[in-house]
Amino acid sequence: MDITSTVSPSAVAAPPSRLTIWAGRSLIFIALAHTAVFAPFVPWSSWLAGDLRNGAADDESLALFWALPGGFVVVLALLGILLARVGRQGQHVPGYFGWAILAWGALGVGLIGMSGFISAIIPAGLLIAANITAKRESR
Repeated sequence: MDITSTVSPSAVAAPPSRLTIWAGRSLIFIALAHTAVFAPFVPWSSWLAGDLRNGAADDESLALFWALPGGFVVVLALLGILLARVGRQGQHVPGYFGWAILAWGALGVGLIGMSGFISAIIPAGLLIAANITAKRESR
């Protein structure tokens, strides 16, 4: 009785996508850097006292809220974690992910000038390059 197993070509694990992994890591870094820059200025006691809920918060407090927990930081970090996982599994995301991140960064720079939005070039470029590379390899 022959007990050898055969593995179909589609079941073989793909090599990790280094570009996708690094795009994910860069998004995590951007989220952490954004938090590190703004967190020291957060009026935690005011927030915990309910000033955001009852309308007593000033404009600066509201801006800081939208810069940290109410903004993109949590979602950006989660997207980075997801991309790193997808890359480790040898998968790729569609090219529009990179182009959308690039457009978002360009819009931010266009609206407020040179800022942290310029760093969107890094994960966007990595994702676009990963998509191009994946298409070339699949031919």
